[in-house]
Amino acid sequence: MTDNFGDAVGDAFRAVMLFLPKALAFLAILVLGWLAARAVLKIVDRVLERVHFDRAVERGGIKTALARSPYDASDIVAKLAYYAVLLVTLQLAFGIWGPNPISDLIAGVIAWLPRAFVAIVIVVVAAAIAHAVKDIISSALGGLSYGRVLANIASVFLIGLGVIAALNQIGVATAVTTPVLVAVLATAGGILVVGVGGGLVRPMQSRWEAWLSRAERESRLIATHARAYQAGRRDLRDHLTPAVDPDATQVVPRVADVDATQVVAGSGDADATQVVPRVTDVDATQVVTGVGGPDATRAANPVVAPRQRTHDEAGADSDATMVIPPAGGEASGR
Repeated sequence: MTDNFGDAVGDAFRAVMLFLPKALAFLAILVLGWLAARAVLKIVDRVLERVHFDRAVERGGIKTALARSPYDASDIVAKLAYYAVLLVTLQLAFGIWGPNPISDLIAGVIAWLPRAFVAIVIVVVAAAIAHAVKDIISSALGGLSYGRVLANIASVFLIGLGVIAALNQIGVATAVTTPVLVAVLATAGGILVVGVGGGLVRPMQSRWEAWLSRAERESRLIATHARAYQAGRRDLRDHLTPAVDPDATQVVPRVADVDATQVVAGSGDADATQVVPRVTDVDATQVVTGVGGPDATRAANPVVAPRQRTHDEAGADSDATMVIPPAGGEASGR
């Protein structure tokens, strides 16, 4: 019984003694690795600032992407180097304990780091190329109305290519990004072959200008026709809308009786006469629709008070006529 207890204590002491060196080595590796990571952080930051890395990156178009970030480009690269050293330190530290899942995970992350670095470089280079192409197109086509649009399209296109290539590099959605990248590159190559080899750059420029000018003129013409159509509809509606009450009336003189005539001598024989209608009594009226209210009436012609007939005129027959001789003739009543 005493021997078994002594053996158990000895085994435990022996296990502790074997564990302590590994634990001390683990801690030492962590401390040294952390110190090394801090040193790498400062060294990389100073070196990048010394070579004006931030200015070069800003020229490449990354400045707008980092505008809201508390870190600049050199700080981000230095942080990446810092965490890379820490990952290596953790791999070495956990490797003391032999094969374990943590060591395998860290080893996979460390193996992925070079791909991430290459992907970052691809994005930075693509952004720099896109910024340069945008400046070139803006300078060449700055006088055209669509020059800035073409410059932005070219810049976004190149940045998109860089992002697709970076995703393919780090192994994210390769089943999607690889065919897209191949199709885009093939399309760009075909455009370059046809455009540069076939000499279609300058003709297409003039053709695009003509198309855009014609589209602008047609859009203005369509807008003018639409406004004219709306104005015509309003005028027609106002014309067809009744403005008065149909019961409103007005009084206008009635057409005279054609039997009332007076004789006027012709230009030839003194006895030759012609018959013209005589103006009748102005009291004869007819009722037509007016433009006022239901009770509103008005005379179409000003009302003239009837003249008092004389005794001779009263005795005359309505068919009586008067002969007016021509110049030099002698007037006679019949």
